[in-house]
Amino acid sequence: MTTASRPRVLIVVDGEHYPPVVRAAVDGLRERYEVVGGLFAGGGEKLRAGVAGAPELAAVLGLPAVTIVDPRAGDAAAVAAVVAGAIDAAGAEVVVDLSDEPVLGYRERLLLVSAALAAGAAYRGADFRFDPPPRRRVESLPSLSVIGTGKRVGKTAVAGHLARLLDGRYRDEGGVIVVAMGRGGPPVPEVVAGRRRLEADDLLAVSRAGRHAASDCFEDAVFARVPTIGCRRCGGGMAGAAGDTNVLAALPLVETSGAALAVFEGSGAVAPPVAADATLCVAGAAQPPDYVTGYLGTYRLLVSDMVVLTMCEHPFATEDEVGALVKAVRAVKPGLTVVATVFRPRPAQPLAGRRVAYFTTAPPAAVPVLAAALAEEHGAEVVLTCADLADRGALAAAVDRAAAEADVFLTEIKAAAIDVVAEAAAAAGRALVFCDNEPRVVRVDGTDAAAAPGGLDALLTALAASARARYEERRRG
Repeated sequence: MTTASRPRVLIVVDGEHYPPVVRAAVDGLRERYEVVGGLFAGGGEKLRAGVAGAPELAAVLGLPAVTIVDPRAGDAAAVAAVVAGAIDAAGAEVVVDLSDEPVLGYRERLLLVSAALAAGAAYRGADFRFDPPPRRRVESLPSLSVIGTGKRVGKTAVAGHLARLLDGRYRDEGGVIVVAMGRGGPPVPEVVAGRRRLEADDLLAVSRAGRHAASDCFEDAVFARVPTIGCRRCGGGMAGAAGDTNVLAALPLVETSGAALAVFEGSGAVAPPVAADATLCVAGAAQPPDYVTGYLGTYRLLVSDMVVLTMCEHPFATEDEVGALVKAVRAVKPGLTVVATVFRPRPAQPLAGRRVAYFTTAPPAAVPVLAAALAEEHGAEVVLTCADLADRGALAAAVDRAAAEADVFLTEIKAAAIDVVAEAAAAAGRALVFCDNEPRVVRVDGTDAAAAPGGLDALLTALAASARARYEERRRG
Protein backbone atom coordinates (compact mmCIF):
# COMPACT_ATOMS: atom_id res chain seq x y z
CA MET A 1 0.00 0.00 0.00
CA THR A 2 1.19 3.49 -0.78
CA THR A 3 0.06 4.84 2.59
CA ALA A 4 -0.66 3.19 5.90
CA SER A 5 -4.31 4.32 5.91
CA ARG A 6 -5.53 4.69 2.32
CA PRO A 7 -5.11 1.89 -0.22
CA ARG A 8 -5.24 2.80 -3.91
CA VAL A 9 -8.64 1.86 -5.31
CA LEU A 10 -10.51 1.48 -8.61
CA ILE A 11 -14.26 1.92 -8.32
CA VAL A 12 -16.76 -0.05 -10.42
CA VAL A 13 -19.60 2.25 -11.51
CA ASP A 14 -22.49 2.15 -13.98
CA GLY A 15 -24.93 4.42 -15.82
CA GLU A 16 -27.99 3.12 -14.01
CA HIS A 17 -27.26 5.31 -10.98
CA TYR A 18 -27.90 9.06 -11.12
CA PRO A 19 -24.40 10.64 -11.47
CA PRO A 20 -24.69 12.92 -8.40
CA VAL A 21 -25.44 9.82 -6.32
CA VAL A 22 -22.31 8.11 -7.67
CA ARG A 23 -20.20 11.24 -7.06
CA ALA A 24 -21.38 11.42 -3.46
CA ALA A 25 -20.57 7.74 -2.88
CA VAL A 26 -17.12 8.17 -4.46
CA ASP A 27 -16.44 11.18 -2.23
CA GLY A 28 -17.40 9.10 0.78
CA LEU A 29 -14.93 6.40 -0.22
CA ARG A 30 -12.13 9.00 -0.34
CA GLU A 31 -12.15 9.02 3.43
CA ARG A 32 -10.79 5.43 3.37
CA TYR A 33 -9.17 5.09 -0.03
CA GLU A 34 -7.01 6.91 -2.50
CA VAL A 35 -9.33 6.84 -5.52
CA VAL A 36 -7.15 6.35 -8.59
CA GLY A 37 -9.75 5.51 -11.23
CA GLY A 38 -12.91 3.72 -12.17
CA LEU A 39 -14.24 0.81 -14.20
CA PHE A 40 -17.44 1.73 -16.05
CA ALA A 41 -19.42 -1.51 -16.43
CA GLY A 42 -22.23 -0.25 -18.67
CA GLY A 43 -25.78 1.03 -18.47
CA GLY A 44 -27.00 4.43 -19.56
CA GLU A 45 -30.46 5.11 -18.18
CA LYS A 46 -29.32 7.91 -15.86
CA LEU A 47 -26.71 9.46 -18.17
CA ARG A 48 -27.46 12.56 -20.21
CA ALA A 49 -26.95 12.57 -23.99
CA GLY A 50 -23.34 12.93 -25.06
CA VAL A 51 -21.87 11.21 -22.00
CA ALA A 52 -20.40 8.06 -23.50
CA GLY A 53 -16.59 8.19 -23.72
CA ALA A 54 -14.18 7.56 -20.88
CA PRO A 55 -13.21 11.25 -20.34
CA GLU A 56 -16.86 12.38 -20.17
CA LEU A 57 -17.76 9.52 -17.82
CA ALA A 58 -14.84 10.35 -15.52
CA ALA A 59 -15.88 13.99 -15.32
CA VAL A 60 -19.57 13.27 -14.73
CA LEU A 61 -18.96 10.53 -12.14
CA GLY A 62 -16.23 12.33 -10.21
CA LEU A 63 -13.37 9.96 -10.99
CA PRO A 64 -9.78 10.82 -12.01
CA ALA A 65 -9.98 8.38 -14.95
CA VAL A 66 -12.34 5.73 -16.28
CA THR A 67 -11.76 2.47 -18.14
CA ILE A 68 -14.78 1.02 -19.93
CA VAL A 69 -15.35 -2.71 -19.44
CA ASP A 70 -18.24 -4.89 -20.60
CA PRO A 71 -18.75 -7.93 -18.35
CA ARG A 72 -22.19 -8.55 -19.89
CA ALA A 73 -20.76 -9.42 -23.30
CA GLY A 74 -19.63 -12.85 -22.08
CA ASP A 75 -16.03 -12.40 -23.22
CA ALA A 76 -14.13 -13.42 -20.09
CA ALA A 77 -10.73 -13.05 -21.70
CA ALA A 78 -11.43 -9.49 -22.82
CA VAL A 79 -12.78 -8.50 -19.42
CA ALA A 80 -9.78 -10.03 -17.63
CA ALA A 81 -7.38 -8.16 -19.92
CA VAL A 82 -9.15 -4.82 -19.43
CA VAL A 83 -9.36 -5.19 -15.64
CA ALA A 84 -5.74 -6.32 -15.34
CA GLY A 85 -4.58 -3.42 -17.51
CA ALA A 86 -6.54 -0.88 -15.46
CA ILE A 87 -5.27 -2.27 -12.16
CA ASP A 88 -1.68 -2.26 -13.40
CA ALA A 89 -1.85 1.23 -14.92
CA ALA A 90 -3.35 2.74 -11.77
CA GLY A 91 -1.31 0.71 -9.31
CA ALA A 92 -4.59 -0.25 -7.63
CA GLU A 93 -4.68 -2.59 -4.67
CA VAL A 94 -8.44 -2.80 -4.26
CA VAL A 95 -11.50 -2.74 -6.53
CA VAL A 96 -14.64 -1.38 -4.85
CA ASP A 97 -17.98 -2.20 -6.48
CA LEU A 98 -20.62 0.57 -6.58
CA SER A 99 -22.54 -1.06 -9.41
CA ASP A 100 -25.63 -3.26 -9.15
CA GLU A 101 -28.40 -4.97 -11.10
CA PRO A 102 -29.25 -4.75 -13.96
CA VAL A 103 -25.66 -4.03 -15.03
CA LEU A 104 -23.92 -6.57 -12.81
CA GLY A 105 -25.67 -9.83 -12.03
CA TYR A 106 -24.08 -12.70 -10.13
CA ARG A 107 -22.28 -14.07 -13.18
CA GLU A 108 -20.90 -10.70 -14.31
CA ARG A 109 -19.84 -9.71 -10.82
CA LEU A 110 -17.92 -12.93 -10.23
CA LEU A 111 -16.19 -12.45 -13.56
CA LEU A 112 -14.94 -9.06 -12.33
CA VAL A 113 -13.95 -10.64 -9.01
CA SER A 114 -11.96 -13.35 -10.81
CA ALA A 115 -10.22 -10.79 -13.03
CA ALA A 116 -9.29 -8.56 -10.08
CA LEU A 117 -7.98 -11.43 -7.94
CA ALA A 118 -5.92 -12.78 -10.83
CA ALA A 119 -4.39 -9.30 -11.20
CA GLY A 120 -3.53 -9.27 -7.49
CA ALA A 121 -6.19 -6.85 -6.26
CA ALA A 122 -8.85 -7.33 -3.59
CA TYR A 123 -12.52 -6.89 -4.54
CA ARG A 124 -15.06 -5.38 -2.18
CA GLY A 125 -18.79 -4.77 -2.41
CA ALA A 126 -21.57 -3.57 -0.16
CA ASP A 127 -21.86 -6.86 1.73
CA PHE A 128 -18.99 -9.00 0.48
CA ARG A 129 -15.24 -8.99 -0.02
CA PHE A 130 -12.72 -11.18 -1.78
CA ASP A 131 -9.00 -11.04 -1.14
CA PRO A 132 -6.32 -12.66 -3.29
CA PRO A 133 -5.44 -15.92 -1.52
CA PRO A 134 -2.18 -15.48 0.41
CA ARG A 135 0.85 -16.84 -1.40
CA ARG A 136 4.47 -17.12 -0.22
CA ARG A 137 7.46 -17.55 -2.50
CA VAL A 138 9.75 -20.56 -2.32
CA GLU A 139 13.19 -18.99 -2.43
CA SER A 140 15.79 -21.74 -2.84
CA LEU A 141 14.32 -23.87 -5.65
CA PRO A 142 11.74 -23.67 -8.44
CA SER A 143 8.20 -24.75 -7.65
CA LEU A 144 5.07 -25.92 -9.41
CA SER A 145 1.53 -25.92 -7.98
CA VAL A 146 -1.17 -28.43 -8.88
CA ILE A 147 -4.59 -26.95 -8.14
CA GLY A 148 -8.09 -28.27 -8.81
CA THR A 149 -11.65 -27.15 -9.42
CA GLY A 150 -13.12 -29.65 -6.97
CA LYS A 151 -12.77 -32.94 -5.12
CA ARG A 152 -12.50 -36.30 -6.92
CA VAL A 153 -11.29 -34.79 -10.19
CA GLY A 154 -8.07 -36.85 -10.13
CA LYS A 155 -5.71 -34.14 -8.95
CA THR A 156 -3.58 -36.47 -6.84
CA ALA A 157 -3.24 -38.95 -9.71
CA VAL A 158 -2.10 -36.15 -12.04
CA ALA A 159 0.25 -34.70 -9.42
CA GLY A 160 1.75 -38.14 -8.78
CA HIS A 161 2.26 -38.75 -12.51
CA LEU A 162 3.88 -35.32 -12.80
CA ALA A 163 6.20 -35.94 -9.84
CA ARG A 164 7.21 -39.40 -11.07
CA LEU A 165 7.94 -38.07 -14.56
CA LEU A 166 9.93 -35.05 -13.44
CA ASP A 167 11.85 -36.93 -10.77
CA GLY A 168 13.20 -39.13 -13.55
CA ARG A 169 14.22 -36.03 -15.49
CA TYR A 170 15.89 -34.24 -12.56
CA ARG A 171 17.18 -37.10 -10.40
CA ASP A 172 20.82 -36.17 -11.01
CA GLU A 173 20.09 -32.64 -9.75
CA GLY A 174 18.27 -33.74 -6.59
CA GLY A 175 14.96 -34.90 -8.00
CA VAL A 176 11.49 -33.79 -6.96
CA ILE A 177 9.93 -33.21 -3.56
CA VAL A 178 6.14 -33.11 -3.14
CA VAL A 179 4.12 -31.20 -0.56
CA ALA A 180 0.59 -32.61 -0.19
CA MET A 181 -2.11 -30.92 1.86
CA GLY A 182 -5.01 -33.20 2.80
CA ARG A 183 -8.10 -33.09 4.99
CA GLY A 184 -6.56 -35.90 7.05
CA GLY A 185 -2.94 -34.75 7.11
CA PRO A 186 -0.65 -34.63 10.16
CA PRO A 187 -0.69 -31.84 12.78
CA VAL A 188 2.96 -31.08 12.09
CA PRO A 189 4.39 -31.37 8.55
CA GLU A 190 6.33 -34.59 8.19
CA VAL A 191 8.43 -36.17 5.48
CA VAL A 192 7.30 -39.51 4.06
CA ALA A 193 10.34 -41.34 2.68
CA GLY A 194 8.95 -42.11 -0.74
CA ARG A 195 12.23 -43.32 -2.22
CA ARG A 196 11.93 -46.34 0.05
CA ARG A 197 9.18 -48.55 -1.32
CA LEU A 198 6.26 -48.30 1.06
CA GLU A 199 4.32 -51.53 1.56
CA ALA A 200 0.92 -52.34 3.03
CA ASP A 201 2.46 -53.04 6.44
CA ASP A 202 3.92 -49.53 6.54
CA LEU A 203 0.56 -47.89 5.96
CA LEU A 204 -1.20 -50.28 8.31
CA ALA A 205 1.20 -49.25 11.05
CA VAL A 206 0.31 -45.62 10.40
CA SER A 207 -3.42 -46.40 10.48
CA ARG A 208 -3.15 -48.48 13.65
CA ALA A 209 -1.46 -45.53 15.32
CA GLY A 210 -4.70 -43.64 14.82
CA ARG A 211 -3.70 -41.59 11.78
CA HIS A 212 -5.19 -41.25 8.28
CA ALA A 213 -2.94 -43.56 6.27
CA ALA A 214 -4.77 -42.90 3.00
CA SER A 215 -3.94 -39.20 3.01
CA ASP A 216 -2.62 -37.73 -0.24
CA CYS A 217 0.95 -37.64 1.05
CA PHE A 218 1.02 -41.44 1.30
CA GLU A 219 -0.60 -41.87 -2.11
CA ASP A 220 2.04 -39.59 -3.66
CA ALA A 221 4.91 -41.30 -1.85
CA VAL A 222 3.79 -44.81 -2.82
CA PHE A 223 3.16 -44.13 -6.49
CA ALA A 224 5.62 -41.34 -7.35
CA ARG A 225 8.42 -42.81 -5.21
CA VAL A 226 9.63 -39.34 -4.18
CA PRO A 227 10.04 -37.66 -0.79
CA THR A 228 6.65 -36.25 0.18
CA ILE A 229 5.83 -33.80 2.94
CA GLY A 230 2.44 -34.44 4.47
CA CYS A 231 0.43 -31.41 5.56
CA ARG A 232 -3.19 -30.72 6.47
CA ARG A 233 -5.89 -28.22 5.74
CA CYS A 234 -9.42 -27.54 6.96
CA GLY A 235 -12.04 -25.47 5.17
CA GLY A 236 -11.77 -23.68 1.88
CA GLY A 237 -12.68 -20.32 0.39
CA MET A 238 -14.27 -19.64 -2.97
CA ALA A 239 -10.94 -18.53 -4.47
CA GLY A 240 -9.05 -21.49 -3.05
CA ALA A 241 -7.63 -20.24 0.24
CA ALA A 242 -7.61 -22.73 3.12
CA GLY A 243 -9.50 -21.97 6.32
CA ASP A 244 -6.57 -23.44 8.21
CA THR A 245 -3.42 -25.17 6.97
CA ASN A 246 0.14 -25.93 8.07
CA VAL A 247 1.69 -25.90 4.58
CA LEU A 248 3.76 -22.79 5.30
CA ALA A 249 5.32 -24.61 8.24
CA ALA A 250 6.63 -27.13 5.70
CA LEU A 251 8.56 -24.56 3.68
CA PRO A 252 11.80 -24.87 5.73
CA LEU A 253 11.78 -28.60 4.92
CA VAL A 254 11.33 -27.80 1.24
CA GLU A 255 13.97 -25.07 1.19
CA THR A 256 16.62 -27.35 2.70
CA SER A 257 15.65 -30.51 0.80
CA GLY A 258 18.24 -30.20 -1.96
CA ALA A 259 15.55 -31.04 -4.54
CA ALA A 260 15.62 -29.66 -8.06
CA LEU A 261 11.89 -28.91 -8.08
CA ALA A 262 9.08 -28.72 -5.51
CA VAL A 263 5.56 -29.81 -6.46
CA PHE A 264 2.82 -28.40 -4.22
CA GLU A 265 -0.44 -30.32 -4.47
CA GLY A 266 -3.73 -28.68 -3.54
CA SER A 267 -6.67 -30.37 -1.85
CA GLY A 268 -10.09 -30.37 -3.46
CA ALA A 269 -10.67 -26.82 -4.70
CA VAL A 270 -8.16 -25.42 -2.16
CA ALA A 271 -4.83 -24.28 -3.59
CA PRO A 272 -1.45 -24.42 -1.84
CA PRO A 273 -0.57 -21.08 -0.19
CA VAL A 274 2.58 -20.66 -2.27
CA ALA A 275 3.39 -18.35 -5.17
CA ALA A 276 4.65 -21.11 -7.44
CA ASP A 277 6.66 -20.50 -10.58
CA ALA A 278 4.05 -22.36 -12.67
CA THR A 279 0.55 -23.68 -12.04
CA LEU A 280 -1.26 -26.74 -13.38
CA CYS A 281 -5.05 -26.85 -12.95
CA VAL A 282 -6.93 -30.17 -12.90
CA ALA A 283 -10.65 -30.10 -13.76
CA GLY A 284 -13.16 -32.88 -14.25
CA ALA A 285 -15.25 -33.21 -17.40
CA ALA A 286 -18.07 -34.51 -15.21
CA GLN A 287 -18.28 -31.25 -13.27
CA PRO A 288 -20.92 -28.65 -14.17
CA PRO A 289 -19.18 -26.53 -16.86
CA ASP A 290 -19.72 -23.34 -14.83
CA TYR A 291 -17.71 -24.86 -11.98
CA VAL A 292 -14.73 -25.01 -14.34
CA THR A 293 -15.08 -21.83 -16.41
CA GLY A 294 -17.46 -19.70 -14.32
CA TYR A 295 -17.83 -18.48 -10.74
CA LEU A 296 -14.33 -18.56 -9.21
CA GLY A 297 -13.30 -21.33 -11.62
CA THR A 298 -12.53 -18.40 -13.92
CA TYR A 299 -9.96 -17.15 -11.43
CA ARG A 300 -8.29 -20.56 -11.26
CA LEU A 301 -7.98 -20.69 -15.05
CA LEU A 302 -6.60 -17.14 -15.23
CA VAL A 303 -3.75 -17.98 -12.83
CA SER A 304 -2.92 -21.32 -14.50
CA ASP A 305 -0.38 -22.19 -17.18
CA MET A 306 -1.96 -25.50 -18.19
CA VAL A 307 -5.22 -27.37 -17.65
CA VAL A 308 -5.66 -31.13 -17.53
CA LEU A 309 -9.28 -32.16 -18.07
CA THR A 310 -9.89 -35.59 -16.60
CA MET A 311 -12.56 -38.26 -17.11
CA CYS A 312 -13.19 -37.19 -20.71
CA GLU A 313 -15.29 -40.22 -21.64
CA HIS A 314 -18.64 -41.90 -21.05
CA PRO A 315 -20.30 -41.95 -18.53
CA PHE A 316 -18.80 -38.66 -17.39
CA ALA A 317 -19.15 -36.64 -20.57
CA THR A 318 -19.77 -37.09 -24.29
CA GLU A 319 -17.15 -36.14 -26.85
CA ASP A 320 -19.22 -33.09 -27.82
CA GLU A 321 -19.42 -32.00 -24.17
CA VAL A 322 -15.68 -32.42 -23.73
CA GLY A 323 -15.03 -30.47 -26.92
CA ALA A 324 -17.29 -27.65 -25.74
CA LEU A 325 -15.53 -27.56 -22.37
CA VAL A 326 -12.10 -27.40 -24.00
CA LYS A 327 -13.26 -24.44 -26.10
CA ALA A 328 -14.83 -22.73 -23.08
CA VAL A 329 -11.60 -23.05 -21.08
CA ARG A 330 -9.57 -21.57 -23.91
CA ALA A 331 -12.10 -18.74 -24.26
CA VAL A 332 -11.35 -17.68 -20.67
CA LYS A 333 -7.62 -17.60 -21.31
CA PRO A 334 -6.60 -17.80 -24.98
CA GLY A 335 -3.42 -19.75 -25.53
CA LEU A 336 -3.87 -21.82 -22.38
CA THR A 337 -2.74 -25.39 -22.92
CA VAL A 338 -5.67 -27.78 -22.38
CA VAL A 339 -5.22 -31.55 -22.30
CA ALA A 340 -8.17 -33.97 -22.35
CA THR A 341 -7.48 -37.21 -20.49
CA VAL A 342 -8.99 -40.40 -19.12
CA PHE A 343 -7.78 -42.55 -16.23
CA ARG A 344 -6.80 -46.20 -16.37
CA PRO A 345 -5.76 -48.37 -13.39
CA ARG A 346 -2.04 -48.83 -12.85
CA PRO A 347 -1.38 -51.63 -10.32
CA ALA A 348 1.82 -51.36 -8.33
CA GLN A 349 2.50 -55.11 -8.76
CA PRO A 350 1.78 -57.74 -11.46
CA LEU A 351 -1.72 -59.21 -11.48
CA ALA A 352 -1.60 -61.62 -14.41
CA GLY A 353 -3.59 -64.77 -13.73
CA ARG A 354 -4.68 -63.67 -10.25
CA ARG A 355 -8.26 -63.37 -8.96
CA VAL A 356 -8.67 -59.72 -8.04
CA ALA A 357 -11.14 -57.75 -5.93
CA TYR A 358 -10.92 -54.12 -7.07
CA PHE A 359 -11.76 -51.24 -4.70
CA THR A 360 -12.09 -47.70 -6.04
CA THR A 361 -13.69 -44.29 -5.48
CA ALA A 362 -14.72 -44.08 -9.13
CA PRO A 363 -18.46 -43.75 -9.86
CA PRO A 364 -20.13 -47.15 -10.30
CA ALA A 365 -20.90 -46.44 -13.96
CA ALA A 366 -17.18 -46.09 -14.72
CA VAL A 367 -16.10 -49.29 -12.99
CA PRO A 368 -16.75 -51.67 -15.93
CA VAL A 369 -14.29 -49.74 -18.11
CA LEU A 370 -11.64 -49.80 -15.38
CA ALA A 371 -12.17 -53.51 -14.68
CA ALA A 372 -11.88 -54.26 -18.40
CA ALA A 373 -8.55 -52.43 -18.48
CA LEU A 374 -7.29 -54.53 -15.58
CA ALA A 375 -8.19 -57.68 -17.50
CA GLU A 376 -6.99 -56.59 -20.94
CA GLU A 377 -3.84 -54.71 -20.00
CA HIS A 378 -2.75 -56.51 -16.84
CA GLY A 379 -4.16 -60.01 -17.21
CA ALA A 380 -6.19 -59.85 -14.00
CA GLU A 381 -9.24 -62.01 -13.41
CA VAL A 382 -11.50 -59.42 -11.80
CA VAL A 383 -13.96 -61.34 -9.60
CA LEU A 384 -15.33 -58.37 -7.67
CA THR A 385 -15.52 -54.62 -8.12
CA CYS A 386 -16.50 -52.16 -5.42
CA ALA A 387 -16.98 -48.41 -5.86
CA ASP A 388 -17.74 -47.88 -2.17
CA LEU A 389 -14.23 -47.12 -0.97
CA ALA A 390 -15.49 -43.84 0.51
CA ASP A 391 -18.50 -45.51 2.20
CA ARG A 392 -17.33 -47.63 5.13
CA GLY A 393 -20.79 -49.02 5.77
CA ALA A 394 -21.29 -50.34 2.24
CA LEU A 395 -17.65 -51.42 2.04
CA ALA A 396 -17.96 -54.01 4.81
CA ALA A 397 -19.98 -56.51 2.75
CA ALA A 398 -17.61 -56.15 -0.21
CA VAL A 399 -14.47 -56.97 1.78
CA ASP A 400 -16.19 -60.00 3.29
CA ARG A 401 -17.03 -61.27 -0.16
CA ALA A 402 -13.51 -60.49 -1.41
CA ALA A 403 -12.02 -62.59 1.36
CA ALA A 404 -13.99 -65.57 0.06
CA GLU A 405 -13.53 -65.06 -3.69
CA ALA A 406 -10.26 -63.22 -4.41
CA ASP A 407 -6.53 -63.87 -4.16
CA VAL A 408 -5.68 -60.15 -4.26
CA PHE A 409 -7.26 -57.05 -2.77
CA LEU A 410 -6.47 -54.25 -5.25
CA THR A 411 -7.18 -50.79 -3.87
CA GLU A 412 -6.59 -47.13 -4.48
CA ILE A 413 -5.00 -45.28 -1.56
CA LYS A 414 -8.02 -43.19 -0.66
CA ALA A 415 -10.78 -42.99 1.93
CA ALA A 416 -11.05 -46.33 3.78
CA ALA A 417 -8.35 -48.11 1.77
CA ILE A 418 -6.12 -48.82 4.75
CA ASP A 419 -8.32 -48.97 7.85
CA VAL A 420 -10.90 -51.19 6.13
CA VAL A 421 -9.59 -52.81 2.93
CA ALA A 422 -5.98 -53.37 3.97
CA GLU A 423 -7.06 -54.57 7.41
CA ALA A 424 -9.50 -57.03 5.83
CA ALA A 425 -6.81 -58.33 3.46
CA ALA A 426 -4.44 -58.87 6.38
CA ALA A 427 -7.10 -60.62 8.43
CA ALA A 428 -7.99 -62.94 5.52
CA GLY A 429 -4.38 -63.65 4.62
CA ARG A 430 -4.83 -62.17 1.13
CA ALA A 431 -2.31 -60.16 -0.85
CA LEU A 432 -2.86 -56.40 -0.94
CA VAL A 433 -1.80 -54.43 -4.03
CA PHE A 434 -2.09 -50.69 -4.37
CA CYS A 435 -3.55 -49.22 -7.56
CA ASP A 436 -2.75 -45.85 -9.09
CA ASN A 437 -4.82 -44.02 -11.72
CA GLU A 438 -2.78 -43.20 -14.81
CA PRO A 439 -3.83 -40.20 -16.95
CA ARG A 440 -3.90 -40.84 -20.69
CA VAL A 441 -4.54 -38.31 -23.44
CA VAL A 442 -7.65 -38.73 -25.58
CA ARG A 443 -8.66 -37.19 -28.86
CA VAL A 444 -11.38 -34.55 -29.01
CA ASP A 445 -13.18 -33.50 -32.19
CA GLY A 446 -10.73 -35.51 -34.26
CA THR A 447 -7.66 -33.68 -32.99
CA ASP A 448 -5.08 -34.54 -30.38
CA ALA A 449 -6.16 -32.52 -27.34
CA ALA A 450 -2.55 -32.42 -26.14
CA ALA A 451 -1.57 -30.67 -29.36
CA ALA A 452 2.11 -31.55 -29.01
CA PRO A 453 4.46 -34.39 -30.00
CA GLY A 454 4.96 -36.60 -26.98
CA GLY A 455 1.51 -35.86 -25.58
CA LEU A 456 0.96 -35.24 -21.89
CA ASP A 457 4.49 -36.04 -20.71
CA ALA A 458 6.03 -33.60 -23.19
CA LEU A 459 3.68 -30.84 -22.04
CA LEU A 460 4.35 -31.52 -18.37
CA THR A 461 8.09 -31.48 -19.00
CA ALA A 462 7.73 -28.15 -20.82
CA LEU A 463 5.69 -26.76 -17.93
CA ALA A 464 8.42 -27.72 -15.46
CA ALA A 465 11.02 -26.13 -17.73
CA SER A 466 8.98 -22.91 -17.68
CA ALA A 467 8.86 -23.01 -13.89
CA ARG A 468 12.62 -23.44 -13.71
CA ALA A 469 13.20 -20.63 -16.21
CA ARG A 470 10.94 -18.25 -14.25
CA TYR A 471 12.74 -19.17 -11.06
CA GLU A 472 16.10 -18.34 -12.59
CA GLU A 473 14.72 -15.08 -13.92
CA ARG A 474 13.47 -13.95 -10.51
CA ARG A 475 16.76 -15.00 -8.91
CA ARG A 476 18.56 -12.70 -11.33
CA GLY A 477 16.10 -10.14 -10.28
